[in-house]
Amino acid sequence: MENVDNLNGKASELIAWLTEMGMAWGLKLLGAIVVLLIGLWIIKAITNKVKKTMEKKDTDASLRSFLLSILGLTLKILLFISVLSMLGIEMTSFIAILAMAGLAIGMALSGTLQNFAGGVMILIFKPFKVGDFIDAQGYMGTVKEIQIFITILKTPDNKTVIIPNGGLSTGALTNFSTEPTRRVDWSFGIAYGDDYDVAKSMVLKLIKADKRIMTNPEPFIALGEMADSSVNITVRVWVNAADYWGVHFDMNELFYKNTDKHGLSIPFPQMDVHLDKV
Repeated sequence: MENVDNLNGKASELIAWLTEMGMAWGLKLLGAIVVLLIGLWIIKAITNKVKKTMEKKDTDASLRSFLLSILGLTLKILLFISVLSMLGIEMTSFIAILAMAGLAIGMALSGTLQNFAGGVMILIFKPFKVGDFIDAQGYMGTVKEIQIFITILKTPDNKTVIIPNGGLSTGALTNFSTEPTRRVDWSFGIAYGDDYDVAKSMVLKLIKADKRIMTNPEPFIALGEMADSSVNITVRVWVNAADYWGVHFDMNELFYKNTDKHGLSIPFPQMDVHLDKV
């Protein structure tokens, strides 16, 4: 009988302990669930707010999606760490391991991360966009695609050039497509002894005949240099950006074809040698 009473007493103590622990863990679990639900709602509200801000600023769609994913993942990791801490789970070691792993990965992928950061900067500040003609990192071409890590160019001779975004975002870059108009420059050489006024009049006539060349600003024609073998005429005109190369090459051809008709000659490098009789 005494043994039965002892068992009953121990069972009562066990039930009381389990009840106490259940209530304590139940309250912790309930609090953790509440924090988790509220935290997920706050994260959703934050990401929606950031998304609307990016849409207003016309941020690139691929960059917007990528950054929102990174933001949501980071906030959720922090939330889960907080929830687990509320349940009494020690997270110090886990956080330390996570930090060390992040540092190791960062060092191993330093070049990749630099290209990623460069891609983010390009997509946010937009020094160029798809379709622009640029000169960067020793290459000239039309931008075909801007990705997170690389930018793809198509050169005028139909080659594909892949440039890492790290150097592209930090190096010098010339964008030929940002302005609607461009200035075309020439230096036409005539021989010493040719009539400069005739040459100037011929060039002006050729310019006026080309409807692609703007009249405002007015074309500029002047004697630019008296070089070793030629008298060089500096010519500058303004055109729409899309007409730049057409006007450039056409004017070269027209100048060459019309020099003979106006009594002009195109000189070539030469040297006069004088021999003194001893």
